[in-house]
Amino acid sequence: MNKDTLILWGTGDSMGVPRVYCSCEVCSEARTTGLNRRFRSSAMLEAAEGELLIDCGPEWRTQMELLDKRFIGHVLITHAHFDHIAGLPEWADACRWLRKKGHVYAPADVLQTLRKQFPWLENQLIFHDCSAGMDWGNWRIQPWKVCHGKNGYSYAYRFDRTKPSSYSWAYCPDSINLNAEEKAPMFGLQLLILGTNYYKEPVDLATRSVYDMVEALELLEETNPDRALFTHMSHGVDFRTDYKLPARVTLAVTGMKLDLN
Repeated sequence: MNKDTLILWGTGDSMGVPRVYCSCEVCSEARTTGLNRRFRSSAMLEAAEGELLIDCGPEWRTQMELLDKRFIGHVLITHAHFDHIAGLPEWADACRWLRKKGHVYAPADVLQTLRKQFPWLENQLIFHDCSAGMDWGNWRIQPWKVCHGKNGYSYAYRFDRTKPSSYSWAYCPDSINLNAEEKAPMFGLQLLILGTNYYKEPVDLATRSVYDMVEALELLEETNPDRALFTHMSHGVDFRTDYKLPARVTLAVTGMKLDLN
């Protein structure tokens, strides 16, 4: 029986929640009971072949400690923005102390940016170009470029498994205003994990970089996944609020564990 699972390590936007300078109701609540506390977005695929972390943000060390982990060997990167890669230097240093090599998977242009930003990483981490896709045990993983609004572009990943049971899901934390070609890999999914910074973001589209929930629901009507999770949520999202989402749509919570069957 297949036991592949996905654990959400973080579900926050680029600034996390609470924002250090902010005293809004959501940030204030996050500092007290912590219901809205959100680390930067990342997720861990656990399969028989081992663990594959998706993105390695600035809370990587805290996330590792909370899960009582001392080492991970493989990280898949969506794009080279701070909130998705800031943990790589600490991970590389852990590899140095443990005398183990880590493996980083990303499209060639993302790897090139990492080399420019952190030229010492390859002393401890082995870079793998996955532009043409990659296999992780029974999973076929395929990157595709998506519009990231004012921030240029990002990559999303589609995961397809045909044995021992068929399952398809996608991870797309940073996208907006996708065209038909960019939406195409989102069809035929059992699960779509999609970034939504706000319920409704009241600013001009040209200044934005991630879908809001209202727009995301329109995308789901078109692509029709069996289930969807909204992640990458800012302090504009309050877990205490009922957003009247469809039954198949859930707000992602840190530590949520999903059975990929």
